[in-house]
Amino acid sequence: MAGHSVQHTADYRAAFAAAPLPLAVVDREGLIVCANEAFAALLGADHAELPGRVAADLVDLASDARAWHAYHEVLRGRQAKLRCTRRLKHPDGHSLWTQITVSPLPDERHAPGTVLLAAADISARRDLQARLRHLQMHDPVTRLPNRALFFERLATALEAGAYDDTSTGRVGLCYLDLDGFKAVNDTLGHRVGDRLLAAVAERLTACADRAAYGRTSAPLVARLGGDEFALLVEDSTGTDQLAELADATLRALQEPFDLSGQRLSLSASIGVVERRAAGTTTTGLMQAADTTLYWAKTDGKARWTLFDPERNAHCMTRQALASSLRPAVERDEFVLDYQPLVCMDDGGLRGVEALVRWDHPQFGLLTPNRFIGLAEEDGSIVQLGRWVLRTACRQARRWQLEHPGREPVFVSVNVAVRQVWDSDLVADVAEILAETGLAPELLQLELTESAVMGSAGRPLQALQALSDMGVRIAIDDFGTGYSNLAYLSRLPVSVLKLDGSFVRGFQYEEGEGHVNPADEVIVEAMVRLAHQLGLTVTAECVETSGQAERLRRIGCDTGQGWLYSRAVAAERISKILTTEGLAAAEA
Repeated sequence: MAGHSVQHTADYRAAFAAAPLPLAVVDREGLIVCANEAFAALLGADHAELPGRVAADLVDLASDARAWHAYHEVLRGRQAKLRCTRRLKHPDGHSLWTQITVSPLPDERHAPGTVLLAAADISARRDLQARLRHLQMHDPVTRLPNRALFFERLATALEAGAYDDTSTGRVGLCYLDLDGFKAVNDTLGHRVGDRLLAAVAERLTACADRAAYGRTSAPLVARLGGDEFALLVEDSTGTDQLAELADATLRALQEPFDLSGQRLSLSASIGVVERRAAGTTTTGLMQAADTTLYWAKTDGKARWTLFDPERNAHCMTRQALASSLRPAVERDEFVLDYQPLVCMDDGGLRGVEALVRWDHPQFGLLTPNRFIGLAEEDGSIVQLGRWVLRTACRQARRWQLEHPGREPVFVSVNVAVRQVWDSDLVADVAEILAETGLAPELLQLELTESAVMGSAGRPLQALQALSDMGVRIAIDDFGTGYSNLAYLSRLPVSVLKLDGSFVRGFQYEEGEGHVNPADEVIVEAMVRLAHQLGLTVTAECVETSGQAERLRRIGCDTGQGWLYSRAVAAERISKILTTEGLAAAEA
C-alpha cells in the first residue's frame, strides 16, 4: 500500500508540474511552497526562485483591499474560495489580465491552511470583450462614440460621486443637428451622405481637441443617430466655454467639404445647455438640449442658441407636441378660424381662408406654425387635413343655407404635399363635397408654389382631376419659389396668392414715404401676366388703405389681411354676412 501511495504522490507531482494552467501551492503564511513551470512562465519569473516568495506580491492581491481581506480569510480557513481578476505587469513590459483563484488543499500531506493558487491568463478574452464593447459602443460610419456610450458617460458625469471639491461640479452640452442633410441623402445617395457624416465627425473631433485647453480630457464627441451629434463637456467652467465651443463648431462646419472632388456646403443648428451637475438628470438635460436645438432651428438655422429658462416656461418640447398630435385629432382638439377674402373693387366679402388652430389642453391655442410641420413629418397631416376639409366645407354650406339671398362665399383650404401623396385627395374631396352638399366651385384648395410648380406624376394628376371636378386650385405664397409664370399655363391653377413680402413694399400711405419701385413693377408684371393666363390674383397681408388702393390700381382682384379682418370664428363671419359688410360687422 505504501508503494501505491508513493506512486500516487509522484503522479500528482508530475501532473502538477506538467499542467498547462499556472499553479502554485501557498502555505498559511502566504509563502509559495512550490509552483509549476506554467506559473513561472506566466509571471516571467525564474522557476527555481519561486519557493519562499510572497504569493500576494506576485499576483498583486495587496493592492485591492477587498481581495486582500478575502485572501487572508481563505488562508485562515474562514472562507471557502477567492476568485478575482488582476492586471499584472510582465517583466518584458507588457500587461496581462489574469483570473486568480485561491482554494484550500484538503490533503493530509499538506499543513493546515495550505492553499492552491491558480492564475489563468484571460488577456485574449478581455481583449475580445473590449473589442466587442468598442463595436457595441461606437458608430460604424463615423467611428465616434454612439448613443449608448454617450448616455453612459453622461449618466456617470451626473452621479453625485463624479465631482468633488477640485472640480467645477458643472456639465455642458452642445446638441447639434445638420441643416438640410436629408437633401444630401435624397439627391446624392446614402454613400455620399455617410462620407459627409464621417467628414463632419473629423471636424467635430478636431474642435473638441482644440477646446481641451490643456485639460485632462477633451469634450466627448458622439453621434446620437441620423445627422444628430453631441459634444459633452464634463466639469465645464460655464456658459462662456460652451459658447466658444459652439462658435468654433459652426465655423468649422461652414467650410465646404470636398468629397472626392464633390464640393458640398452645409450648416448646423446647435442647442447649448450648461448647468450644475447636482440635481440635474439625464432626461432633464436632454429635454433642455432638444428644446434649445428646436429654437435654433426655428430662429433660422445655422446658429447656436443657449437654453433660456424663461423662454422654456412658455414653450413646449418638440417631442411633447409630436407625441400628442395624433391623439389630438381623434380627441377633436382642433378648431377653425376664417380670414375674409375681399373684393378689391367694392370691398365685398367673396370668400374665406380656413386656418386651423390647436386648442391644446395644456398649452392653450396654438397657431399652425407650431404643429403643421410636425404633422407633415409624422403623417398625421393626412388625418388632420381631412378633418379641416370636412369642417370647412360643412361651414361654407351652412353659411350658404343661412343666407340664401346673397352670393355664397367660397372657402379656401390649405393642402400639404403629403396629403396628395399619402392619401387619395381626389376621392376625399369628392366624398366631402357630396356629404356636405357644397358645390365644387365654392371650394378652393391652396398649395405652396414649390409644391405646385414641382408637380409631376400623381400630384399633377390629382390637381387636374380636382380642377376638372370644378374645384379651384390656388398657389399660396407666390413669388417666393420658382415663379415660373410660363409653366402656370400648363397647370390646372386658377388663383395666384401674392406673397406678403411683396405687399409689404407698399406699406406707406400717400405722402408718408416711398413705395419700393421694384416691388411695384414686379407685382404689376405678375398681375398682368396672371390675367393674360386667365388667373385671378389675391394679395396677402394687406394692412393699410394705401396698400389696398395701390394693389387695386395694379389690378389685384382680391385682398386678405388685417386691414379687412384677422382670422375670426365662424360666428363672426356669419355676422359679416348678415350685416352685408365688414365695416358694419365691426360697428
